[in-house]
Amino acid sequence: MNRKPDRPLTDDELHALVDGQGAFDDLAALRLKLADDPDAQARFTKWQHQRDSLHRLHTQVLSEAVPTALLQAAQAGNTVRSPGHPGWRYGGMAAGVVLAFGAGWLANTSWQDMRSHESTVPGMARAQPEREFVHQAVLAHAVYTPEIRHPVEVSAQEQTHLVQWLSKRLDKPLKVPDLTTQGFNLVGGRLLPGEAGARAQFMFQNAAGQRVTLYLGALDKAAAGVSGKGTGFRFESQAAVPSFYWVDQGFGYALAGQLPRASLMQLAQEIYRQL
Repeated sequence: MNRKPDRPLTDDELHALVDGQGAFDDLAALRLKLADDPDAQARFTKWQHQRDSLHRLHTQVLSEAVPTALLQAAQAGNTVRSPGHPGWRYGGMAAGVVLAFGAGWLANTSWQDMRSHESTVPGMARAQPEREFVHQAVLAHAVYTPEIRHPVEVSAQEQTHLVQWLSKRLDKPLKVPDLTTQGFNLVGGRLLPGEAGARAQFMFQNAAGQRVTLYLGALDKAAAGVSGKGTGFRFESQAAVPSFYWVDQGFGYALAGQLPRASLMQLAQEIYRQL
């Protein structure tokens, strides 16, 4: 017969158990607590099944064809960079391949332009990490928005769990902006790798099926050389994907979508207001 634990297991403790992350002794102690907490056992089982389901979904991605547009973009580059990044464990392997190839292409095609402007535009070299952040946001947008069966890892139906999970991974309390007044509903979100740690992507869709993504995560302050004051809105259009991005206290945000610039700006302003 189970006895009531001194205190319920927290979400962070359950996440550690589900993901198997933590010191051996700490996990062993949590398992003992779990054995005496029926409510936590039910949540643990549910989250474990969800994790296993996500793994199966990503296994299916391996057999899917890479989108033609992204293949053409990858082939357009003069060089191919080998990622070798530990963050490849996140998401589908096929999507990771596309992101790696796309990153190489975008970096190659824009490098000469960046070099030509660095000597004339103050702060351009300092802004390079921010541009790379936008590159990754655009690539993630291009990879996942066309998906029909599994555009996100965790759906909007489990928004509370989604926010808790990504907040833990990014080591920052996150909030999903409410864009229903603007005609966009949350589809869900996913975890992605980044240069300075984990990053998150939230996806929204309107009644016409148009999708926008909010990509967010920490920037490498030392590499960027930016102050904690952040930056104002900046518009980019890379790989034909318009986006607005900004940095606040070393944390980057990029909103991308195939919308008119004015419409995208309105959404970005509303997101900024809420966050």
